[in-house]
Amino acid sequence: MFYWLYLTFASAGYVPILNLLKYQTTRTGLAIVTAQLVVVLLGSRFIRWMKAKQGKGQPIRAEGIERHIVEKAGTPTMGGVMILAGLFSGTLLWADLSNVYVWAVMIVTGGYGLLGFLDDYSKVTKQTTAGISGRLRLVLEAAIAMAAITLIIVFAAKPPESPELLTSVTFPIFKQLFVDLSWGYLLFGAFVIVGAANAVNFTDGLDGLATVPVMIAAAAYGLIAYLVGNYVFANYLQLHFVPGVGELAVFCGALIGSGLGFLWYNAPPAKIFMGDTGSLALGGALGTIAVATRHEIVLAIIGGLFVAELLSVVVQVASFKLTGKRVFRMAPVHHHFEKLGWSESTVVIRFWIVAVMLALVGLATLKLR
Repeated sequence: MFYWLYLTFASAGYVPILNLLKYQTTRTGLAIVTAQLVVVLLGSRFIRWMKAKQGKGQPIRAEGIERHIVEKAGTPTMGGVMILAGLFSGTLLWADLSNVYVWAVMIVTGGYGLLGFLDDYSKVTKQTTAGISGRLRLVLEAAIAMAAITLIIVFAAKPPESPELLTSVTFPIFKQLFVDLSWGYLLFGAFVIVGAANAVNFTDGLDGLATVPVMIAAAAYGLIAYLVGNYVFANYLQLHFVPGVGELAVFCGALIGSGLGFLWYNAPPAKIFMGDTGSLALGGALGTIAVATRHEIVLAIIGGLFVAELLSVVVQVASFKLTGKRVFRMAPVHHHFEKLGWSESTVVIRFWIVAVMLALVGLATLKLR
């Protein structure tokens, strides 16, 4: 909205101070502050309201960590609503709303947030850890992802040097290597987005565990979006230039701000859980940003923590079905370390450190060409 004010008044010379809003860096900083304030100010009232509405709060797995049943029982869920309120406020106020990438990411984020909300609502009302059908949820996630990707392919500006880039898979380190999948890219892109959403969902099992790594990944992808969307920087670093994608830096700023605001209430001991409402939305957002910036494979590095959590579940289920034995004491893998005797805070902080290290490795691929 405020970017529209800049276009309307500053460009005509009426309000010179609005010229600051033409810079993506300025609007990214303002999006961080706005989103954080919205979540913090909304938090206490929302938590009290959710406690009154949810009663027993989020159901805890009976076969899970024993102390969780006592310590976390009664904690309300659906805190993702707070995150989305801050995220959309920061984005709608400070981003260029004529940018197709901004709308594509918001469509996935909002759609996945709605799916997560329905899942959380089903769990809370029925007091069971089983929400809506997993198969149905995956189908809907894939449909939303492909709709967003189609929007990008059809309406986004084609890179002048490589028009086929919008339907191609690029590879880190190799500056000229990319494979054009044509409309088959819909399936690949949907796989990335759905995979990212569910990977973050599996990671969200301890207080603050998913929140900080999501912010770290958002910061890394905010930088990537800014560099890839700037012709000078992209040319200097020998990256694929994607016109208009730099505006996603503002969205990433809003994501970081809303995450900081939510962490105020989600830090151990959590007063509220983000639930599937938040984890699916945030994971879907990261996946869509990776697709938009043509850095899909790098997401497996920057979001390596999420990948490890997802793979631990896949390996555990496959091993038990095939051999009757478990590889981990409990999956996802953060529960395995709890079973080994690590305290919750130790697991969370060490996983944060791993997330920082992986983000730095992922960013290093920008220079290794």
